[in-house]
Amino acid sequence: MNIKNPRAIARMRVAGQMVADCFAILRDNIKPGVNIRLLDQMVEDYITKHDAEPLYKGYQGSSAEHPPFPGVICASVNHEICHGLPNDRILKEGDIIGVDIGLKYKGFCGDACVTFPVGNISPQAQRLLDITKKALYLGIEAAQSGGYLYDIGRAIEDFTDTQGVSVVHEWGGHGIGRRLHEAPSVSHIRQPDHGPKLRPGMTFTIEPMINMGTHEWILLPDGWTVITRDGKLSAQYEHTIAITHNGPEILTPWDAA
Repeated sequence: MNIKNPRAIARMRVAGQMVADCFAILRDNIKPGVNIRLLDQMVEDYITKHDAEPLYKGYQGSSAEHPPFPGVICASVNHEICHGLPNDRILKEGDIIGVDIGLKYKGFCGDACVTFPVGNISPQAQRLLDITKKALYLGIEAAQSGGYLYDIGRAIEDFTDTQGVSVVHEWGGHGIGRRLHEAPSVSHIRQPDHGPKLRPGMTFTIEPMINMGTHEWILLPDGWTVITRDGKLSAQYEHTIAITHNGPEILTPWDAA
């Protein structure tokens, strides 16, 4: 794993704040009747204006046959778990939309996801959002120097097991730095071994995807959009963090207000 020095983490802190700024823009614009493509354009405009680089647009995926991702944001609505396409869909009252944003600024990356309510949502949907956000922060709290990568998934799944929801198994967090995807892979469920020991200078994302029903999923023919197998709602929240001697530092402070 690539251990970052203080200068690198400082640069990631700047990139992460830019990601948070994008979410601040979206927070004021996600409402019933909005075209998702317009949200994508808002984020692209911000990134371009600030001389940064979007990380998702044109992303090739796992093989040459995989279609490049068409937008700047991932936009996953209702039963879409992740990697939803930012197309011309119109948001409706009661929807939830998970927006994932990645960018690179001066050689370093920031990556985060927020699930937004669209207008007034059902109590069940709000409960799912609340559980998912709490799961994220429990995972972050568990990421302590001297602990193990295993601690993150254990903390998340120990909590969600008490809430009647399920954690998506196969999609997890990842190391991040000069590249969007670095080692390690970060599981959001309990694992049979402890994994690597957490050391200051490690940087990675924690991004639990929580389903109201089964954890099982289906990949749509577009090659990107992942949906719940049972059609029930899914939510996701994500931060990029750095391990420090004083505990985990959130580098994408979209929740700071």
